[in-house]
Amino acid sequence: MGILKIADGTELFYKDWGPRDAQVIWFHHGWPLSADDWDSQMMFFLLKGYRVIAHDRRGHGRSTQTDTGNEMDTYAADVAALVEHLGVRGAVHVGHSTGGGEVAHYVARAAPGLVSKAVLIGAVPPVMLKSEANPGGLPMEVFDNFRQQTAFNRAQFFIDVPAGPFYGFNRPGAKVDQGVIDNWWRQGMMGGIKAHYDCVKAFSETDFTEDLRKIDVPVLVMHGDDDQVVPYADSAPLSVKLLKHGTLKTYQGYPHGMATTHADVINADLLAFIES
Repeated sequence: MGILKIADGTELFYKDWGPRDAQVIWFHHGWPLSADDWDSQMMFFLLKGYRVIAHDRRGHGRSTQTDTGNEMDTYAADVAALVEHLGVRGAVHVGHSTGGGEVAHYVARAAPGLVSKAVLIGAVPPVMLKSEANPGGLPMEVFDNFRQQTAFNRAQFFIDVPAGPFYGFNRPGAKVDQGVIDNWWRQGMMGGIKAHYDCVKAFSETDFTEDLRKIDVPVLVMHGDDDQVVPYADSAPLSVKLLKHGTLKTYQGYPHGMATTHADVINADLLAFIES
């Protein structure tokens, strides 16, 4: 584990485990979480002999609680700074939700040779916000509510989200895992409220269409069709159409947080893609 202080003074926390000469898998977390959200994946691939890296996005987890730079251009630049610092080449970049947007934005800008493959899991691209150009998106009122709840009711909101739609625990017959809910709350409350507030705009309004078109490495797009946070129809199928080398894998009945609730399935499919 380490800390990188970048040019604007922000300190970025990261984990870097495994053999230095092994294939690197780099994990990018969702809003408002941290690198800890990838524990199941980090351990799975570490025990398979891979080098695994995950960082806390600025304003999240153990990184600096920034009041500026909480948008995709800076997020991608932060990743580039970490990649350069660690001397990583040929990595597989895996992003969940907001982290999927970060992956698309970074990979589209990365120099040749730095990225070998990418994976988008329940990811926000191409764009979440409803507009004339994106009629299937979610209305601004949804994201305004996210901002309102984050700014003024964060402690309770960060219980309600994982206890409800994030993991599908609000579905009839769902097996609720209180530890998973508590861990989501723990990660969320570690981060900075201003950064979390700003990040809602970043994940909901950034249009990743041109990023997806520019990506020239194989990309696996994984999405549950019961995703209540990033609705399936306006995300994964549209992203795959924009990618040069995209593959769509749809998971029937799986929720937004399927990498946690169905880690065994997701890990096996990630491994198959990485080794293909």
